[in-house]
Amino acid sequence: MTTASLLVELLTEELPPKALKRLGEAFAEAILKGLTQDGLTESTTQVQGFASPRRLAVHLTAIRPQAPDRPKKEKLLPTAIALDASGKPTAPLIKKLAALGVALGKDCELTDLQREHDGKQEQLFYEFTAKGASLAQSLQSALTQTIEGLPIPKVMSYQREDGQTVKFVRPAHGLVALYGDEVLPVSSLGLTAGRTTQGHRFHCPTPIQIDHADQYAEQLFKEGRVIASFDERRSRIKQALNSKAAPDQAVMPDALLDEVTSLVEWPEVLEGRFEADFLSVPQECLILTMQQNQKYFALTDGQGRLTNRFLLVANIQSKDPAVLVSGNERVLRARLSDAKFFFDQDRKRSLASRIDGLSAVVYHNKIGDQRQRIDRLARLARQWAAAVGAQPDQAERAALLAKADLLTDMVGEFPELQGIIGTYYARHDQEAEAVALAIEGHYRPRFAGDELPRNAAGTALALADKMETMVGIWGIGLAPTGDKDPFALRRHALGVVRILIEKDLSLDLKQMLSQTQAAFDGIAAVKPDLSALQAFILDRLRAQLREQGHRAEAIEAVLAQCPDRLDQVPKRLTALAEFMMRPESESLCAANKRISNILKKSEAATASVEPQLLKEAAERALAQMLTQLGPNAEAAVAEGRYSEALSSLSVLKAPVDAFFDQVMVNAEDAQLRANRLALLATLHRSMNQVADLSRLAG
Repeated sequence: MTTASLLVELLTEELPPKALKRLGEAFAEAILKGLTQDGLTESTTQVQGFASPRRLAVHLTAIRPQAPDRPKKEKLLPTAIALDASGKPTAPLIKKLAALGVALGKDCELTDLQREHDGKQEQLFYEFTAKGASLAQSLQSALTQTIEGLPIPKVMSYQREDGQTVKFVRPAHGLVALYGDEVLPVSSLGLTAGRTTQGHRFHCPTPIQIDHADQYAEQLFKEGRVIASFDERRSRIKQALNSKAAPDQAVMPDALLDEVTSLVEWPEVLEGRFEADFLSVPQECLILTMQQNQKYFALTDGQGRLTNRFLLVANIQSKDPAVLVSGNERVLRARLSDAKFFFDQDRKRSLASRIDGLSAVVYHNKIGDQRQRIDRLARLARQWAAAVGAQPDQAERAALLAKADLLTDMVGEFPELQGIIGTYYARHDQEAEAVALAIEGHYRPRFAGDELPRNAAGTALALADKMETMVGIWGIGLAPTGDKDPFALRRHALGVVRILIEKDLSLDLKQMLSQTQAAFDGIAAVKPDLSALQAFILDRLRAQLREQGHRAEAIEAVLAQCPDRLDQVPKRLTALAEFMMRPESESLCAANKRISNILKKSEAATASVEPQLLKEAAERALAQMLTQLGPNAEAAVAEGRYSEALSSLSVLKAPVDAFFDQVMVNAEDAQLRANRLALLATLHRSMNQVADLSRLAG
C-alpha cells in the first residue's frame, strides 16, 4: 500500500511556557498512538513533534491512507439468553447483532455464530472481517482523544465568533491536517482543518500556505521565521549562549533553558551589563533575580564568580538591538536595586536578634512555632554532634540561628535563598565559620544527587532537621500516601540515608528515632509509630541500593540483620557478594533455609547445647566446629570484618552436610530433640551474623 507523510498542527495563543515541552511531547505521542492502534502506521514510521509558543504539531512519515481489514471476534450473549428453548434467536440476540450493524438472516445465519465455553457458561461469538478505518476517520478519533488527554495545567473557557464555547489551555485559531499535499477533513475545538498557518507574530504577519506535509518545518523557518522544533530551538539557544558568554560561562539550569525556549520562536541572544557595585550583593541573590524575574542568563568567570555581564534571549531580530538591550538593562537595574536594598536592610539586624521573632512563625498548628522547633533542633544537633565529629556548642548555635533568616526581607522575596542568605548574614555577624556553613548545609541534600553538608556541624544539624520533620509530621498523622507527600518526607528520609552512609556515621537509626521523639515531650499531638517510620526510611534505602545495582535478595538478606546501622549496610553487601562467589555458598544458603524452616516448625529449643546429649559423631563434629568458629566470627563482625566472617563459614559445609545425612533432628527422645534444635539454633545464629543467608537460597 502506498504511504505518505502526515502533518497535524494546532495554532493557538501563547501557550504556558512551563508546560509547553510536555504538551508538545504528549500531542505527538497521542496522535501516533491513535493511528498505530488503528493500523495506519508502518514499522518504518518516524515521528517528529513540534512545539513553539503558539503551536503544537506532529509530522509522521509512512502513514497509510486506509487501515487493512482485520478479522474480529465479538462476544455476544450467553447461549441460554441468546436462544430460546426451541433454539431460536431471542430479541436480545437480534438487538445485540443490530448494534454491530448485522441483520440476522440477511448478513449472517444463526449457524454462522460460534459457540464457546468461557469457563462458566457457553457463549455465542460472531466472527467477521472488520473494514479498516480510513486515515480521516482514524485521525479524527485520535485528535479528539489527544485534545481531551493533554496534560493541561489549567483549562480556560473562551467563546468563538460563532458563539460556540470551547475549553482548552489557550484559544485555538487554526488547524492544519495534511496528508502529503491533501487536506484531510477533520475538525477540533470548533476549527476545520486546512493548510494555512501563521509564522512569527512580528517577522511574518501574513498567513503561510503549507504546500506539503514534508515542507512544514522548512516553510515555517524560511517564510515564517519560526523554528518549530522545541529541541532544535533549545539547541540553538544553548549554542548561542555559550558563544556569547565566552570567555565566561553561562549559568544555564535546564528549567530556565526550557522556559526560555518556550517563550521564543526566533531566538536572538543579546548581551547586557549592570553596574559592578551590585556584585557586593551575594551572587546567589543576583542570579536568582535574573533567572526568576527576567529569564536572563547570568555569567560566571573561571573561578565561579559572578560577572556584571548577562545574556538575554529575545524573540525578535531587532534592527537596533542596542535599544532592546538598554531597556532590559534598565529593568534589571531596578530589580538588582531592590535586592541590594533588602541585603543592606537585613544586615542592620543580626540573626540572633531575630530568634525570638520565630515564635510568630507557625511551623504546624499541631506542633507549634518555629521558635519551639529550633529548640528541638538544638537539642538533637548537640546530642549527635560528637558522633559526626562536630563541636556540640557550634552545632547547637547553628541550630538556634538556622531558621532566623526566614524573617529577613531577602528570604521573603526569594524563599529559595533560605539557608544560603543565612550563611552570609552569619558571617556578617562574625559567627564562627563552622556555624555559618552549617546554616546553609542543614538543608542538604535538597534533591537527588545534591551535595551533602560541607562540615560536621552542618551534618549534625541536617540530621536533626530531617529527623525532626519526619517524626513530627508522621506523628500527627500526615505520613505520605500514594504520590502525595506535601512535607517531602521521602526526600528527608533519603537525605538521612545518604548522610549516614556516605559520611560513614555510626549512629543507630532506631535510637535516633527514639531521641527525636523524646524532643517532642509535652506535645501530645505527636504520636509517631516509630517502627512504621523506620520501615519507611528503609524503603528509601532499598530503592537507592537497587539503583546502585545490588540484587534485591542480597539487600533483603542484609537488612534483615542490621536495620539500625545504615552505615554498615553497603559494607555487608560487598562482603556478601564476595561470599556468594565461593563454591560452598549455594549449599550453605540452602542448608540455612532448611534450618530456618525446621526452627519455625519446632517447639522452643533448650537455651544452650548440652555436650553430654550429643550422641552422634556428626553432631559432635558440628558442635566442635561451631565452638571453634563462633568467637572468631563474632569478633570479626563486631569489628566490621564482614568478608572474613563470611569466608570462615566455608569450613561448615562438610559438617553441616554430614549432620543432615546422619542425624535425626526430630528424635523421639524429647531431650535429644531439644538439644539438636539448640545446636541448629546456634548454627543459624553463627551463619546469619552478616546477613540472613536463607533469603539467598534458590
